[in-house]
Amino acid sequence: MTSSEITDVLIIGGGIAGITTAIELLNHNTKVWIVDRDIEENFGGLAKESFGGMFFVDTPTQRKGGFEDSPELALKDWMSVAEFGEEDEWPKAWAKHYVYNCTSQVHDWLEPLGIKFFPVVHWVERGMEKRGNTYPRFHMVWGTGYELMKVLIKHLIDHPKSNENLKLNFGYKVEELLTDKNRISGAKGIIESSGEAFEIHAETTVVATGGIGGSIKKVKDNWYKPWGEPPKEILNGAHQFGDGILHDEVEKRNGKVTHLDWMWPYAAGVRHPRPQRPNHGLSLVPPKSALWLNYVGERIGPRPLITGYDTRFLVEQICKQKKKYSWQVLNLKIANKEFAISGCEFNTAIKDKSYIRFIASILFGNKKLVKDMLNNCEDFVVANSIEELAGKMNELTESDDVDVAKLKEAITNYDNEVDKGPDGTDDEQLKKITHARTYKGDKVRTCNFQKIFGKKAMPLIAIRESIIARKTLGGIQTDLDCKVLSNQGKPIDGLYAVGEVAGFGGGGMHGKGTLEGTFLGGCILTGRIAAYAIANKKLVN
Repeated sequence: MTSSEITDVLIIGGGIAGITTAIELLNHNTKVWIVDRDIEENFGGLAKESFGGMFFVDTPTQRKGGFEDSPELALKDWMSVAEFGEEDEWPKAWAKHYVYNCTSQVHDWLEPLGIKFFPVVHWVERGMEKRGNTYPRFHMVWGTGYELMKVLIKHLIDHPKSNENLKLNFGYKVEELLTDKNRISGAKGIIESSGEAFEIHAETTVVATGGIGGSIKKVKDNWYKPWGEPPKEILNGAHQFGDGILHDEVEKRNGKVTHLDWMWPYAAGVRHPRPQRPNHGLSLVPPKSALWLNYVGERIGPRPLITGYDTRFLVEQICKQKKKYSWQVLNLKIANKEFAISGCEFNTAIKDKSYIRFIASILFGNKKLVKDMLNNCEDFVVANSIEELAGKMNELTESDDVDVAKLKEAITNYDNEVDKGPDGTDDEQLKKITHARTYKGDKVRTCNFQKIFGKKAMPLIAIRESIIARKTLGGIQTDLDCKVLSNQGKPIDGLYAVGEVAGFGGGGMHGKGTLEGTFLGGCILTGRIAAYAIANKKLVN
C-alpha cells in the first residue's frame, strides 16, 4: 500500500538548509512538509554535530578586534583559493553573492534569534602557496553547531504557523522525484521502519540532502584526478545519509550536476573511539607544533605541513606519498596545549556555553580530551623513547614501514631548529608558528617553540592520521534563486536545491578550495533565498 499526500512545498532533507527554508516559508504562510531519512533525535543533520564556525565579512567583532575587512578584499581571497575556470559562471556568481551578503543575510538574521558568537574571530586558511584569508573571518557560534541547530529547530517548531502549515516526517527515504507534464511534482520512496511506500505531491520540491561524503564509494568514484588514486582507506566524517541518491535522481531528470570532484576532505582523520556509524572518523585540529611525517617516518616536505594555512595543500601532499596516510609526532605537553577535535562532541565547554571551563582549558590544557584519545582511540601510540615509538607505530600498521633512523633524524633536526629560536631558525614550520602567535586567537592555543623530544614534555605521542571525507564542494547547479538548472541552462519547473547538495550554491560556489566557515553560512543563505523565491519575493538587505 502506498500513502499519498499533498502539500505546497516538499523539502527533502532535515538539515540546516532544509530547516532554514522551512522557517522562511512559514513566515510566508506556506504549507511545508519536511521528509528526512534519519530519526527524529538527529533532526538538524551534520550541522548539529559541527563546531559552528561561520565565515562573515566586516562584522562588529572583526572591527572590535582591529580588522577593517570588506567584501572586495574577501572576494579577492575567495577567488585565489577557488581557482575557477572560465566556464564556471554560476559558481562565480554565487561566490560573489555569498561574500557580499553573508553578514547582512546570515549573521544579522541569526543574532535576533538568540545566536551569539565567540568574541575572538578565528583565523584559518591563511594561505600557503596562494593567497588565503587576509583577515580572521571564522566566527564561532557560542554553543557550537549544537546550539545553532537547537535555536533554529525551536524557532521552527514554535513558529506561529507550524501547527497548521508544517509537517515533519522522519525515517522517510526518498528514492525518486515525481513529474507531471515536465514539472517536478514531488517525490516518492520508502518509510524504512515499516517498508511502506509513500508519495508526496507538491507544487514545489526543494532538495536539501547534503553532499556525497557519506558514501565513500562515491567519494572514490569522483576523486580529484590530479591527486592520483584515492587513498585505500578514507574515513567517513560526513553524514551517513549524504550518499548522493538525489544528485543522481536530479541528473536523471536532466538537472545539471557539476564538479563532484571538488571535495573538501581533511588530512587529519582518526577513528572515532566510540563509533556511531560505519567507518566513523573524527577530524582533528592538528597541533601546529607537531611534526607531520609520512608513512616511513620522514618529515613531509620540502615545505613542511602545518595546519591553519591551506587544508587542500595538506591533502595534496599526503596523497603524493606512496601510502596515503600520515603521522603526527608530538609529546604530551604539546597535546595538552594544542590538541583539539572539530565538532561539538569533544568541545563540551563551548557546547555547554561555560566560560569558566573554556578558560580553564586554555590555561591548563584540554587534558581530559587528550587522556580520552590516548586511552580509547586506536590511532594513538605513546612511548618514552624514539625507538619504542617507532616500534609501536609499526605494530599499529602491522608493517615495518617506519624507519627508526629516519624518525630520529626528523625529530632531532626539528629540535635543533627549535634551539636556534625565532630569530635564528630557517625552518618554515617554526616561522609560521611565530607568525601565528602574533594573533591573540592563536597565541593562547600554540606552544612557544616546543621541542618534540624534551624530558619535561614526555611521553612521546604518534597519531596515525587518515584522509577523512567531509564536505562536497560541487553539486546540483542552481541560479541565484536556487532554481535547479537543466543541462541546457534553463530552470527546471518546480525544483530547487539548497545547501551542500547544490555545492552551497550554483553547483560549486567555493571552487576547488574554501576559506572555511562558509558551509553553515551557505546553507542558511541558500535556504532563505529559495524560500523567498518560492514565495515570489526577493531577499534584500
